[in-house]
Amino acid sequence: MDEERKTTKKFRKELNAGIVSLILLAILDRAAEPMYGYQIAKSIESSDQDVSMMKQGALYPVLRSLESAGLASSRVEPSVSGPPRRYYEITDRGRATLAEWTQIWMNTSRIVTSVLGGGNND
Repeated sequence: MDEERKTTKKFRKELNAGIVSLILLAILDRAAEPMYGYQIAKSIESSDQDVSMMKQGALYPVLRSLESAGLASSRVEPSVSGPPRRYYEITDRGRATLAEWTQIWMNTSRIVTSVLGGGNND
């Protein structure tokens, strides 16, 4: 892998780290009921076809991280069609964090768009 591709891969990894947490909290916040990992992955896929940063296997470590931070909770329930499933839901602390992170994202997005030339801030 050449140096330019390594740099791009590193940039994507660093950028995606926080974005994935933000997206997962938003999905859990909008859900009418707790969701298991496959449901969450399908929800992400249905919102955008280019979800390379959100591979299903990569969601679980982030969900566990959100849970250990008290932003989400989970419970395991038996499944009719296979092994037990772990269902996740957002906590009150997670909702407060989501509101804060959303504001940070909106500000960051506005600044980046403006600097990159896509803003209408003349």
